[in-house]
Amino acid sequence: MGEVACVIMGGGRGTRLFPLTKDRCKPAVPLAGKCRLVDIPISNCINSGFKNIFILTQFNTRSLHTHINNTYKFDVFGNGKIEIFSAEQTSDGVGNWYEGTADAVRKNLRYFGTGPDDLVVILSGDQLYRMDIAHFVQHHINTSADVTIAAKAIPNDYITSFGVMRIKNDFSIAEFIEKPKDPFIIETLTLKDDLQKCLKNKIEKPCALASMGIYVFKMSILQKALEEKGSDFGKEIIPGLLGKVTMKAYIFEDYWEDIGTVRSFFETNLMLTNLIPKFNFFDTAHPIYTQPKILPAAKINSSQMQQVLIAEGAIISDAILKRCVIGNCSVIGSYSELENVLMFGADSFEAIEGDRKLPYLGIGKNCKIKNSIIDCNVRIGDNCILSPENKPTTYDYSNNIYIRDGVLCIGKNSVIPHNTIF
Repeated sequence: MGEVACVIMGGGRGTRLFPLTKDRCKPAVPLAGKCRLVDIPISNCINSGFKNIFILTQFNTRSLHTHINNTYKFDVFGNGKIEIFSAEQTSDGVGNWYEGTADAVRKNLRYFGTGPDDLVVILSGDQLYRMDIAHFVQHHINTSADVTIAAKAIPNDYITSFGVMRIKNDFSIAEFIEKPKDPFIIETLTLKDDLQKCLKNKIEKPCALASMGIYVFKMSILQKALEEKGSDFGKEIIPGLLGKVTMKAYIFEDYWEDIGTVRSFFETNLMLTNLIPKFNFFDTAHPIYTQPKILPAAKINSSQMQQVLIAEGAIISDAILKRCVIGNCSVIGSYSELENVLMFGADSFEAIEGDRKLPYLGIGKNCKIKNSIIDCNVRIGDNCILSPENKPTTYDYSNNIYIRDGVLCIGKNSVIPHNTIF
């Protein structure tokens, strides 16, 4: 085996995560009160011993660059690097926007390695999971594969959103169909009893293997594949290679969630408040790394809380919180009630200097907020009532207020005046 390059895909517009991606790229979206989405694949790489990491992105990259530069620093003895490649125009005419996942890799392939035995691991930038990538790569080597696809068993009711594969007993992929809709085709892709019984985590319903959008390629195979037309791995490159190269599946059975939509992002964050969450951020053997911040401990004054995550620097006074994730430097005023709320927090504290017309950073006094995402540096005045209940599931309103997938979203840097009822 030659060198291993880990490539994290983050170049899409992230339209399904709008308005959270209005001012930032998808990998830079905050997660779990203090992390960013990009911290998940980077941490998986580092914990697996791979420190040759590349991030491909092109939209609203400033906050991502800042986060990466402030978080991940390898010294000369650590033999590691993290590089961000945004779409660019070059003298040889290669450039302009990335047209898809495969096109993004094609335009940067010369940076990832040159040896035919080098391996390229392709990772997604909008998923929550913990994977030993070294085990994934070793499976690729042990099965003598040219391409290996990480796969997750998903009940048939949900597989229409994924690339789905049919495999043989030796893990070789016999069929791959992107987002199948025909019930007959779905039936042919369903795991047979002998394969389904081999799963460690038993699924009682009929299920099929969905691609996680995570791949290992031999460099020589990837180079040849990208010489052909095709801008997307799942839609074009993988189906085009089927039957021409040795393609294997790697069945992943731990927790995995694609959090590409506002609803899935919202529910995944709130899941972390469960008594025993499906994903464990407290796993010290395989930590999730993020930017260290010099902040005081959170301060809670006479409040009632049930299933709440609170990051550093938060100040909460005489409030009632139920199933909430509260980010760095969040301020919540007296007698406010929050239920199912994801609050990103603020970049810094703001001195309180008596009464004024403009609300202070955070949530004011006597507010009631439900089923909402509050982006960074938002100012919500006193006596506000905010909820998506009894409203359309998709809706754009003034003052940077949106509803997406039935979740109320308050945009970054918004000001919600005192006494607002929505």
